[in-house]
Amino acid sequence: MDVEVLRNYCISKKAVEESFPFDDTTLVFKVGGKIFLLLSLTGSPVQFNVKSDPEKAVELRERYSCVVPGYHMSKKHWNTIICDGSVRESLIKEWIDDSYNLVYNALPKKTKAEISEIE
Repeated sequence: MDVEVLRNYCISKKAVEESFPFDDTTLVFKVGGKIFLLLSLTGSPVQFNVKSDPEKAVELRERYSCVVPGYHMSKKHWNTIICDGSVRESLIKEWIDDSYNLVYNALPKKTKAEISEIE
């Protein structure tokens, strides 16, 4: 999965905003003002951080060599995914979906209601 495919997948989700809040090489995707994915534009192969349920985060690290504890993030809640071709693109998208849903579901009811009104 390359940077453009990853970016297009993220921005296709409802109410996603993208920005460079930390530096000019880390693209950040947010929903409701909360980060669900950080993408390094300089890594080769492509690498990104996603949020995960703590138990699932450990399970994924044990099962897949391309999943490691989140770089510069809480190791309990974040994993770094290295797109080295060892897993299907559909599985990577599933992990992105999980991260988006975890963040979305933790948003205040008012914010979720505002997002649900977006066409």
